[in-house]
Amino acid sequence: MLHLRLISPSARTDEVVSVLEDCTGVTNIAVVEGAAREPRGDLIFCDVAREAANEVIDKVRWLEHEGSIAVEHVDLSISHAAAEAEEQAPGDGDDAVVWAELAQRVDDDLRLTWAYLAFIAIATQLAGIGVVTNSLVVIVGAMVLGPEFGAIAAACFGLLTGRLRLVGRALRILAIGFAVGIAITFACALVSRGLGWIDHDSLDIGHEEVQFIVKPDRWSFIVALLAGAAGVLSVTAGKSSALVGVFISVTTIPAAGYAAVAMALGDWPEVGGSALQLFVNIAGMVISGTAVLYLQRTIWPQGMSRGSSARTRPQGGLRG
Repeated sequence: MLHLRLISPSARTDEVVSVLEDCTGVTNIAVVEGAAREPRGDLIFCDVAREAANEVIDKVRWLEHEGSIAVEHVDLSISHAAAEAEEQAPGDGDDAVVWAELAQRVDDDLRLTWAYLAFIAIATQLAGIGVVTNSLVVIVGAMVLGPEFGAIAAACFGLLTGRLRLVGRALRILAIGFAVGIAITFACALVSRGLGWIDHDSLDIGHEEVQFIVKPDRWSFIVALLAGAAGVLSVTAGKSSALVGVFISVTTIPAAGYAAVAMALGDWPEVGGSALQLFVNIAGMVISGTAVLYLQRTIWPQGMSRGSSARTRPQGGLRG
């Protein structure tokens, strides 16, 4: 279930309540007259089945300009009325996509912040250390830490909705993030080389287990396709725990770390292999992620017309 908190102009509260009462999957409607101060109006609460949320949000969308709409996830609902509302709503909540929620989430993930750059830089350095020490455990840790999937999901959503500017922003943030991560790891690798900690043999002797990072093949692309599909499903269904498996499946961060170390050692063939691996993984995830969203839009079209076309909020954090 989702919990909606609406602020409506007092003159239109009856209209909003009538809409809510007519929508399938809505229950626990409550009105507190005159409670809202900014913006002024009446406070309206209701619970709605996730699979019916698109229709409800679409019908009260005008409150975005005259009032307010807030949506929260309900972790526990002990209510016979709520259970009946879920039964009446078509489909299953795990299969439904709340398009307005997804549009806001991709906007939130497309902010070039210091935290994003810090995470991707630390993850890339961990991957570089994992490559040098031939430690798959460290490489997996770097995969989990990488924050890049948010931008990849945004690119998928932009392609689905024809918002090419959104796709451009996503690719720009990916490019800046990986450039910063590789540059910092490259500098650290140069220092390590100067100190004699690594040399030209550091990527050759006893490193067979990490060679998959620089040798992309058909399986790399298939894994990227599967990971992209699983990642988008986890985002749209609200199953964030599944994203950990997605991060571990693809070698975007390890490829960036490997490329940085290889550049510091002047091993340019390995740099080329790492760059190709990075491209294959990102391309595969974008292709399959967009395809999954297209299928979900076909299955759950309610609310897509407006929810997908909401304007993006101004980008916060760093500017560039």
